[in-house]
Amino acid sequence: MDYGFAVIDLHCHILPGVDDGALDLADSVAMARQADADGIATVCATPHIRHDHDVRIGELAERRAELNAALEAAGVTARVAGGGEVAETIVDRLADAELRAVSLGGGGTWILLEPRPGPLSGSLSATVRVLRDRGFSALIAHPERHPAPDLAERLAEAVADGALVQVTAAHVEAGEWAAFARDGLVHVVASDAHSSHGGRPVVLSGALAALRAAGLPEARVRWIAETVPRAIVAGELP
Repeated sequence: MDYGFAVIDLHCHILPGVDDGALDLADSVAMARQADADGIATVCATPHIRHDHDVRIGELAERRAELNAALEAAGVTARVAGGGEVAETIVDRLADAELRAVSLGGGGTWILLEPRPGPLSGSLSATVRVLRDRGFSALIAHPERHPAPDLAERLAEAVADGALVQVTAAHVEAGEWAAFARDGLVHVVASDAHSSHGGRPVVLSGALAALRAAGLPEARVRWIAETVPRAIVAGELP
């Protein structure tokens, strides 16, 4: 797949053996080969930063370097950048330096924020504001996991507070999020892949094709596919 620009997958559990993602190095390399086949140039490794996963933030940079060395040796073009999927419930326990260490792309600004379980509530916007006051911006992860009659309203509240929204590519490809995209509530699509052995692959092209098929203007699709991810990894506003 040739997009004509460098594609970034902002949410992927590609680091081996750190959470519920890639099982081992071979699995990680196979996931990166999926990225290559789909024309994805950069994959942000976003292990769970959450109470039920013993992910050691101080070790992540070395683990990414080891994986990138293995990818180069295997002839894989895609490269792995920094990140973390930070649970809403743990934000107040992390120091600013820890948040910067798991910022998307290492840009120092954007935090992939996993909402607390259940329907979205006012606590999500409150956490977005807490991060904003600490100098960070929030990219809300996989809202499709939080269905509720007021989902759109809750996302709009968070966006009004400065957040952006990341929807999982497989759900967009299934045609479930076109209305949200038309309403300006989809800013990024990402794979949220966990393994090459099953589940969601490291693929974004189908979701972008689905957005086009749903009638989104090409300029908007390219904004979602290129402009926003590139700004996020640079630590900038799109």
